[in-house]
Amino acid sequence: MSGRVEGKVAFITGAARGQGRSHALRLAEEGADIIAVDICENIDTVTPFYPLATEQELEETVAQVEALGRRMVAVKADVRDLAGLQKAFDSGIEQFGHVDIVVANSGIITYGMSWELTAQQWQDVIDVDLTGVFNTAKVAIPGMIDAGRGGCILFTSSICGLKGTQRTGHYVAAKHGVVGLMRTMANELGPYRIRVNTIHPTNVDTLMIQNPGAYAIFSPGEPEPSQDTAMPGFTSLNALPTPWLEPTDISNAVLFLGSDEARYVTGVTFPVDAGACVK
Repeated sequence: MSGRVEGKVAFITGAARGQGRSHALRLAEEGADIIAVDICENIDTVTPFYPLATEQELEETVAQVEALGRRMVAVKADVRDLAGLQKAFDSGIEQFGHVDIVVANSGIITYGMSWELTAQQWQDVIDVDLTGVFNTAKVAIPGMIDAGRGGCILFTSSICGLKGTQRTGHYVAAKHGVVGLMRTMANELGPYRIRVNTIHPTNVDTLMIQNPGAYAIFSPGEPEPSQDTAMPGFTSLNALPTPWLEPTDISNAVLFLGSDEARYVTGVTFPVDAGACVK
């Protein structure tokens, strides 16, 4: 029995760990080969909250994909660097010839009241979470059009792309921005049978929420915020009784939207949020 994305090639950013690694593995399980990038170095405004991925973690993603019997081209690249990202993407195309699924997953977050964010905090989040998404689509789209195979482009947004949340104004702005970009591209690329959608997770169990900055938001007034003190706050965000989702919960949505099962699904904001947006 063939997999749900058998014979397809996926381009995934931020694939060294977390949701990106999970997406690579889930798509590989269902028959896809993978082109992947990750910055594999820290960004100064982010490291007070959590470290970014390493080259060793990206190599581990490759090993896990190959253990599933699929091929993977992985390149250290920064989504903020259009030329470098194009070179990384092209190296994958040299191996696989085409791409069918694009997952603009790379993202960062820092914390602060909107008027207290530094200029550099603002710029870094906008550059990675919005411009990086644009760059990811930009390097892939011309080849997808030329190949004439159609395809699917997915932008990882957030519940913060559909509502406002405190102490994350730059992140909320970027995640709303990718929704506007998605809606425009869905119209522009429809004639080429290329679908464009956004995915909107609630909190997901990765380092992006498992850090003191996030714990402080979800346990306000606590002098020593921790996962334990934040747990009630995490859980209260969602309609379903869970503090967070697992990365594979998002990967299952990526698989569905990237597969032919969703061949007429485009221009949608697809929540995987345990009901957070209706609460």
